[in-house]
Amino acid sequence: MTSHATDSFRVFGTTAVLVVTDPAALGTARSIADAELAAVDLACSRFRPDSELSRLNATGGELVPVSELFAALIAEALRAAELTDGDVDPTCGQALVRAGYDRDFAQLGADTRTADTRRAGGSAGPVPGWRSVRLDPGRPAARLARGAQLDLGSTAKAWAADRCARLIADRAGCGVLVSLGGDIAAAGLPPGDGWQVRVTDDHAAGAEAPGQTVTLRSGGLATSSTTVRAWTAGGGTLHHIIDPRTGEPVSSCWRTVSVAAATCADANIASTAAIVRGESAPGWLAGAGLPARLVRGDGTVRTTPGWPAAA
Repeated sequence: MTSHATDSFRVFGTTAVLVVTDPAALGTARSIADAELAAVDLACSRFRPDSELSRLNATGGELVPVSELFAALIAEALRAAELTDGDVDPTCGQALVRAGYDRDFAQLGADTRTADTRRAGGSAGPVPGWRSVRLDPGRPAARLARGAQLDLGSTAKAWAADRCARLIADRAGCGVLVSLGGDIAAAGLPPGDGWQVRVTDDHAAGAEAPGQTVTLRSGGLATSSTTVRAWTAGGGTLHHIIDPRTGEPVSSCWRTVSVAAATCADANIASTAAIVRGESAPGWLAGAGLPARLVRGDGTVRTTPGWPAAA
């Protein structure tokens, strides 16, 4: 078995795990990850007043210059919306604020999450829609129409995991696995027995938590869940996955969906869309050739072709 080294740290309000097959490359890998993740955070954090996303949301519909990195992150969010017929929509920023998700989740704290955190901000309704985002990649520049407010949480973390894994494998010349809050990307030559990944409702849960261990050799694996980034408000439980048609946290038959794909970004797009699509999700995932594990609220598990059988 190939030896490997692991580092873990906090980023984007969650836990990052970095694993390399060459222990001597761990320092280089961490430096690359730190630089890339800091740049992504500055570009698209909804919780930093100095981020490009915050400045774009505050422009009131004006066309403004954006960095190439931010343009790429917006383009990825628009790709997700197009691929899912709008089920994964980046214009859910105001809906999340209305629901109470108005700060970095790590800052909410256990006490605040169990309080009534729903914010005033008008009644819920359909989000403005991804076609209200105008991106000119040639300049690059962007504009938000119809009062749209961006949130790139559905795509940016997975996109960043892919980017970090690819850069580390190229520059450090080793196999690498990057997990950002459970959004996992692998690149380079994996260990002889592959990367052993525990799939559960919560990526931070221990090995004893209900779930399944799967082998990942390349590409990406992502899990979307309504049980982890959740809080109570108005006597009910809310979470961060918004149904664009209602502007409310989606009411889904699935509490957790895990998907394997060629990239972490593609896996995350599919897992998030599956939560939104509900009962039709298994057929949609199977039709797209995506192995997936879907867990109902009562813990019942359904898989699509290509997902390994539970041991």
